[in-house]
This record gives sequence, structure tokens and C-alpha cells, in this order.
Amino acid sequence: MRMPIETVVGCRTVPQISYRIITGVASVIVASFLLFQSSALAQTKPAKPRTAKGKATQARTPKTSKTAQGRPVDQLAKLREEFIKATNDYKGSLERLRASYEKSAVKAEAELAKSRELFAAGLISKRVVEAGEADVTEKKDKVAEVDRRMASADSQIAETLLEAEAESKLAKSKPIPRGGFVSTAAMIRYNGATNWNLSDAWKVQRFFLDTFKKPLPVAVFGQGAIHDRWRLDHHNAMDVSLYPDGPEGQALLGYLRAHGIPFLAFRQAIPGTATGPHIHIGRPSHRY
Repeated sequence: MRMPIETVVGCRTVPQISYRIITGVASVIVASFLLFQSSALAQTKPAKPRTAKGKATQARTPKTSKTAQGRPVDQLAKLREEFIKATNDYKGSLERLRASYEKSAVKAEAELAKSRELFAAGLISKRVVEAGEADVTEKKDKVAEVDRRMASADSQIAETLLEAEAESKLAKSKPIPRGGFVSTAAMIRYNGATNWNLSDAWKVQRFFLDTFKKPLPVAVFGQGAIHDRWRLDHHNAMDVSLYPDGPEGQALLGYLRAHGIPFLAFRQAIPGTATGPHIHIGRPSHRY
């Protein structure tokens, strides 16, 4: 996931890992949770109106707290919780699968050892031994693949928790002044003093074309579908599919800073905030 929630989402989809069949377990957990929440809300009965003795019954509108009226539920926090729960459940499935694969690998190694003894005694052909060796390799590869998936799941949970902690700290910190520059492990933010407008995008595009002899890889120009889905105002910004620490990314960031153009540069995907590494040119996109 290191960066403020208010910042823009990225526009390039970068799937982190392929969960294959077991990924469905995590997806079903999240979907079931959301379905349960929706059903529970739909089945909630309104409060019965009070009656006064000797007077006609009169329905009273329940009071709504100012907090409920003025502040929506933090959907991003809920999504993080669901993501972590689903990932932990997914890890549990992987642990059980690994135990099964490990057991099969141990059995295959024992059978291979017997096959080698029989081959040495001239009782079986070398083809049988080679088949046993291939079987052991295949089963060990399955164990290694599960280990990689478990490590990736741990990494995703850690990144999500770190991003939540970073956002909490940023929320308590002072706003970045005009011309201010902040760099973290996950993102870079420059609060340029220039009054940026999307109509000035051609200047950035011309710089990149003149420098690298190819068009600027703009992924989303203005408001995109992902921004609508995450309720982010991206009308006066554009997202560029460049890794900020690469040669082209560094050249672009240098140009933007030299001309006072505000930007946000993401080094990685952040759940609910950025879909992958990219450079957001313009002011941060605020949720609406």
C-alpha cells in the first residue's frame, strides 16, 4: 500500500499474484461478507412510533446524528479489513494445501529411493527411475509455488497495514506548503506552486516526446472509470504509466519540479488508492 487516502488512484492494472483456483476462496469470503451486510441492512425494521395516552398515534421521525449526516462510513477502512481477512483465510487454505503437497513429495521421494535400488539390482528399467525423478520434481515445485503465494500474501497484508498507519500519521501532520516536497517508501508528492490546468498537458507531452522520441504514456486523461468507482475527482489531472524511479520517470519528475507542476508519484499498488506504479500529474484527487 506511505500515502494519503485523498490522493489519486493509479490507472494501470498490475495484478500482484495469480491465485488460480484458491483465489476464489478469498473472493467468495469478501463477496459473502458484503452480501450479508446488504441483506442485514435491507431487513432492518424501522423503529415503531411512540403513542401518547389519550392522544392519536403520531409517527415521529428518528433523529439522525450529525456524524451520520455529515460523515459517510469509511468504506476504504472496511475494504482494508475485508481484504486482510480474506487474505488470511486464503493463507489458511494455502497452509493446508502445502501440508498435502509436502506429504506427497515425501512419499514420492521414498518411492524414488526404492526405484533406484531396484534399478541398481537390474530389476526395473531406467525409464521408471526417470519417471520417479520427474514426479518428485513436480511435487516439490508445487510446494515451492505455495510457499511463494504465502510469502506474497504476507507481503500484501504488511503493505496494507503500513499504508493505513502512514495515512493516520499524514492525517495528523501539517499540510504540505506550496513548493513542498515529501518522499516515502511508497510515494513522492510535490506541491508545486503553478496553477496547473489539464489544458497545459501538451507542454508535458511535448517535453517527453522531444526527450525520448516517443509519446508520453498517458493512461487516463481526466476522469476515468476507476475514479468514478472510487469516487475521486480526477477531472483536472492525468495519470502516466511510468515507474517514478526509472530513467524516464525521473526525467519527467525533474521537468515537473522545474516548472512548479504538482504531482504524486506512486512506487507500488495501494489497496483502494493506487492500482500500481504511476505518476499522477495535478493536484491530489479528493473523495466526493
